[in-house]
Amino acid sequence: MSKPRKNLELQLKWSDLLGRLSLAVGKRPADLNAVLYLIGIQELGKGFLEFSKEEKQDLIHIAICKVLASSGYFVLEGIDEDGWPHWKEMKSLPRLNLDEQEMLLKIHVLEYFESEL
Repeated sequence: MSKPRKNLELQLKWSDLLGRLSLAVGKRPADLNAVLYLIGIQELGKGFLEFSKEEKQDLIHIAICKVLASSGYFVLEGIDEDGWPHWKEMKSLPRLNLDEQEMLLKIHVLEYFESEL
């Protein structure tokens, strides 16, 4: 499949996911970080709470680790006493520009929603 066609297919799937998420949470996620934040909340398992700025960053990190775990980049090390998951990097991510990083994450996020939910 050609690269432009793959990109179009990815964008169509991404748009569909954003639509489904907007129905589920009542608001369309603004961007990839918003979707990662929702995944982080899901993986933490404590529901929608008030989170500090640092905790929000931690939730996005949890989400990135979770979605990239399917490709062997991270493995869950354990859960701390406060219920927060901790991940261990198993292999380095490839060197990618920002657009390529976003594409890699979107592909993994789509796979997460296909397999986890």
